[in-house]
Amino acid sequence: MDETDGRLAPVSYLFGESGAPARPSSVSPAIDDDEPGWNDAWGADIDDDGARLSDAETEQLSMKALSRRPLSRRELERTLRDRGVDDEAAIREADRLVRVGLLDDAALAQTLVASLQERKGLGRTAIAAELARRLLAPSAIEYALELIDTGDELARARDVARKRAAQLSSLDRDTAVRRLSGYLARRGYSGSTVRAAVEQALPQRAGQSKVRFR
Repeated sequence: MDETDGRLAPVSYLFGESGAPARPSSVSPAIDDDEPGWNDAWGADIDDDGARLSDAETEQLSMKALSRRPLSRRELERTLRDRGVDDEAAIREADRLVRVGLLDDAALAQTLVASLQERKGLGRTAIAAELARRLLAPSAIEYALELIDTGDELARARDVARKRAAQLSSLDRDTAVRRLSGYLARRGYSGSTVRAAVEQALPQRAGQSKVRFR
């Protein structure tokens, strides 16, 4: 009797390293070495689409922002982008608000000019800087600044200078003139307007020297 009788014949594995038997060829799919693996970037568009806000959600965000204070068009677009709205949707929402009159850079610029003049006593230069900071359209800024009357601005500067001069009464005139001039200049008044306002608020007294000697 053959010595191998009653025993299983040794099994030869195709993949000896793993020790596991190979699947039958009828079950195992053919492997194409040239086929690329999955790329995570392929799903990026799907993820982005799923994260996009709807038009209704975008509208809610814009109305909430406008309920806090008036905004320029560019301010609103920036606000929406900061809250996750994509550029195209932000522009589309801004267009809608312009059509219904809730965004109007020209009107906002004029309102700000009046407020900055009356409430803060600012001059033309400071007002222009504030309008630019609010991201208003350049054409709206230019038009609003053209409405500032030179005579009104001088009257306003004189009023501001008179009130400020009352706080400088303990100083000699030269020091008071320097400080008052700097104060008006920082508030955006031109050099000629500053000089006229200071001369009226701190008039030269008779016998008073223009230069203080020690």
